[in-house]
Amino acid sequence: MPSQINNKYFTQALYGLLDETFDNVHGYFLDKGTSMFETLATLSAAEASVPVGGKCATLAAQVKHVAFYLDVLEKSVRTQQFERQDWEKIWQETGAVTPEEWGEIKGSLRESYNRIKALINDTNEWTSAAQIGGVMATIVHTAYHLGEIRQALCTLKP
Repeated sequence: MPSQINNKYFTQALYGLLDETFDNVHGYFLDKGTSMFETLATLSAAEASVPVGGKCATLAAQVKHVAFYLDVLEKSVRTQQFERQDWEKIWQETGAVTPEEWGEIKGSLRESYNRIKALINDTNEWTSAAQIGGVMATIVHTAYHLGEIRQALCTLKP
């Protein structure tokens, strides 16, 4: 008989990793003060308007993309319908931002993140690899973009 992971422990681990990724570093994989929201708090709208590497999408687009990803994931897991998405749209639409737009983008990311936490809270049983993989991908995908943002900061704020 295969062993099973206790839902309580799995959920606690997910919350801990998500919290580290977005809000509070616990030492799992980030350095102190480098979570997503801690990093974004140091960026002005002008800095968020800078293309990553000088050729790619702006830092604001990176953040908007993460929020979009979280929204798509949350809807897909809840409905179990995995529809095709226009992933290029955000990269093409999001350029320079005003301080108000930058605040809205960060607020949207916070709302999307809160919906992912609610999704985890609402999940009483993890029943499929797609469901588990989707929520784990939230951490991995966000960490990737956080790395891109933090790398860009090295050139913006040497």
